[in-house]
Amino acid sequence: MDGMRIVVVGAGGVGGYFGAVLARGGQDVTFVARGAHLAAMQANGLSIESPSGAFAIRPVKATDDPAAIGPVDIVLFAVKLYDMETAAAALKPLVGPGTVVIPLQNGIDAATIVGRAVGAAHVAAGVAYISALVERPGVVRHNALLARLAYGPLEASQQAPLAAFKAACDAAGLDTTLTDDPRRVVWEKFLFLASMSGMTALTRHSIGPIRTNPATRAMMMESLAETAAVAAALGVRLPGDQPERVLAQMDAMPEAARASMLVDLERGRPLELPWLSGAVARLGSANGVPTPVHRAIVAALALQVDGTTPRG
Repeated sequence: MDGMRIVVVGAGGVGGYFGAVLARGGQDVTFVARGAHLAAMQANGLSIESPSGAFAIRPVKATDDPAAIGPVDIVLFAVKLYDMETAAAALKPLVGPGTVVIPLQNGIDAATIVGRAVGAAHVAAGVAYISALVERPGVVRHNALLARLAYGPLEASQQAPLAAFKAACDAAGLDTTLTDDPRRVVWEKFLFLASMSGMTALTRHSIGPIRTNPATRAMMMESLAETAAVAAALGVRLPGDQPERVLAQMDAMPEAARASMLVDLERGRPLELPWLSGAVARLGSANGVPTPVHRAIVAALALQVDGTTPRG
């Protein structure tokens, strides 16, 4: 469908890539960004480096002020988990009667947090499958061929706008899935990501050594089983063998694959830990599900969670 107004809030690796593909496909896309990245986009456009082909959007519509944009059809909400509360509060000028916000954060709390800011009727559920980052201001590097979105309505009124967005994505050549069970989709990714992030950050290693060492492989499997048990306690319908499926998925990944939380740890940035392993531990405690592996991950990384490493 042509003519959708789409705003991408958080023009990092995830939002930058998907927004740029939609803009290249003819959609009316505006990016909400900040700092040097915003300045570079406003001056030189947004460039995408990707194994599927490099391209650039010039000029690009970009601002740091959502109020300057006004209500739109779709908001792709792609800020980091630790920026969610502040960024969600700034979404109100973008939300009109028919607006749908699609959070793409890694955790399972995004829809709830955004819903508190703009109203649950406006918030769908979504996940992104992509490895991408801001290489330098104005440039997003997409690291692999995988680039997919999955999303679905949490309210019946969202079905038509999301179907229109799916048509826009199809026209732009994006791989997307409109699902009728978005809660399950979010938890399927969370099962993978909470363990992948926690274990790579805890060990400071990529997936290769973790999956081949018997001790760390067993620990990874235990972390997957803990998250699946929490999902079951919350009534989320996952296949009974989902932990084994995820471990098989990890076995098929490149040896050097690692989660973005390990990259953030290495660069001294804040960690998304409270919304990943921290969420598993918190929800496990609230629902009587033991989560010793995720609790250990939270404790071991507690001194780095704010992006600082105390010494002495």
